[in-house]
This record gives sequence, C-alpha cells and structure tokens, in this order.
Amino acid sequence: MKQGTKRKLVRIGGTVLAVFVALALYGVFIEPRYLLEVEHQEARVPGLPAAWEGRQVAVLADFQIGMNLGNERAMREAVADTVRLRPAAVLLLGDFVFDAEADEVAGKMGRVEELLRPLTQAGLPTFAVLGNHDYGLNTKEDNIELGVMEAAVAGLRSIGVTVLRNEAVRLGPGEPALHLVGVDSHWALRDEPLEALEDVPPGAPRLVLMHNPDSFREFPPGTAPFAVAGHTHGGQVRIPFLPHWSWRSLAVEGESHTDGWISDPGFGAPGNHLYVNRGLGMSTIPVRINCPPELTVFTLRRGEPDALASSERSRAARRGQGSRR
Repeated sequence: MKQGTKRKLVRIGGTVLAVFVALALYGVFIEPRYLLEVEHQEARVPGLPAAWEGRQVAVLADFQIGMNLGNERAMREAVADTVRLRPAAVLLLGDFVFDAEADEVAGKMGRVEELLRPLTQAGLPTFAVLGNHDYGLNTKEDNIELGVMEAAVAGLRSIGVTVLRNEAVRLGPGEPALHLVGVDSHWALRDEPLEALEDVPPGAPRLVLMHNPDSFREFPPGTAPFAVAGHTHGGQVRIPFLPHWSWRSLAVEGESHTDGWISDPGFGAPGNHLYVNRGLGMSTIPVRINCPPELTVFTLRRGEPDALASSERSRAARRGQGSRR
C-alpha cells in the first residue's frame, strides 16, 4: 500500500473515531441533561365536565433514579417547569428507581422523594402508577422484589402522591365527575384494566394512566379514550428523519410504538387512544441521541377523539414541534 494511501486511511479513521466520540459525549452529557422538551398537546375527552375544559394535565415518566450517569438534572428541571405551569393534575408514569433491591431501595427512594416533593408542596394533585423497575424487574425474567414495590409505594405516599394500583379516583367534586384510572405494572403481571375500571360508571369521562403501553391492549373498546404511558424512553437513540427507527425498535420483538400519539388502528381497541411519553431517564445505557427527555402538558378539551387528528398530532410530535429549553 502506498504511503499516501495509508495516511489518507489513517486520517479517515481518525475522523470517524472523533465523530463517534463526540456523538457519544453529546448523547451522555448534553442531550439527556440540557435539552428537556416540553411537548404541548391537546387531548379530547368525551363528556369532559365544563369545569375541566381547557385545564392542563402534566405527565412525567421513567425517572430511573439510581442508574449510573443517570439524569436527575432533567428530573429537577421538569419538576420545576411543572410547578411553574401549575397544571390541574400531575401524572407520574412509574419506574422511579433503577436496578433496586429491597436492601438498598430506601436510599434511592429517598432521592426520589426529595426530587418530587416540590410538586406536592406546591399543592399540585399528583398521582402515580408503578413500573417494572419499581418491582425490581430490570428484565421480564427477573424475580419480583416485593420489598422494592412496598418501599416505592410508601415513599411516594409519604410526600402526598396518590398511588393508583388498578383503581380509579375522582378528580374534583361535581357531576359528572372526571375519573382518573391507573393500572399496575405489566411486567410484574399486576395490570388489571377491568379491575381498575370497576369504580368508573359506564360512559363517565376519564383519563387513563399506565406505565407500559402493552397494558393499553387490554382495555375494552371505548374505555380508554385518552390514555398515557411511558416505559419506552422514546427508543433513546434515533436516526434523524427516520422516526420509526430507534435502538428500541431493534431490541424488542414485534412492532414497537415508542412515542407520541399511536395512530396504528391495530394497537388497542376501537375508541381508545394512547400517547406515549419519552420519559426523563434512561435504561441499559445512559445515552439519548435525537430523543430528548420529555415533559408532556395536555390541554383537555371536550369531544370525541378523532383518529385522523391523532395521526396528525403524531406526525407533528415526530417533527419535534415542542418547546426545547
């Protein structure tokens, strides 16, 4: 090989390595921590009480406290933004801790309590469901850690967060009442949508929250007209201009619905509509590239959800139409 060719190959290799290192540093230290995206969305709720028309609900998910090179900075910023916005309710979608065992979860939950306490101190009604990590499940094959779950529930309740485990509560007085329905962890095999719906009168307006989007499949037609989930982290690593390709889409079997409004009519029963939040933390590897952490703020409107409108909102979300701080 000629000397000039060798030097050229060395320069190309050096450039590729430099780009890779720069991208890795960006994905670990910049995007997850400094590019929180506040997504403003409109959600239509059939029969929404007049008192709730135009009011806002904030959604945060996937905190993963305890992960090496975790993302507490984005969590603090998202909580501060939520307090500033003063929504009518705050919904927390689980995975509060990461890689926790019963004998160490207290310390991690203490940090969670410290980070979330400003929400309830500000008087914001705050509700939560549990994720797989809140049962000590890093994978589906892990053993359930009931001690982790009990510590997570106790810690959240200690700061005034209402934990919903296959149950529903009324949001505010008046008739018709708006109900909030929360289901337990899918990976822990504790999600029971039918049980969660028992206290909701047929046809009553409701918001539905869950950790794993797969729980959405179990809701009967028309029982979850507006639902939110987390768990996917948006895929964490996505190629620009190819929103359907992500690290998650390669890592999981079958079709992966990673973020935004899910417009696939085959995912969930007719009359049900799901929004998937990208979350704040990370899992497996502490990196986000082209997939910034998300705080979602929904403005509630009375009316029937429209599949075409949901699809348009999904495309808008994928184009990155949100406010990035």
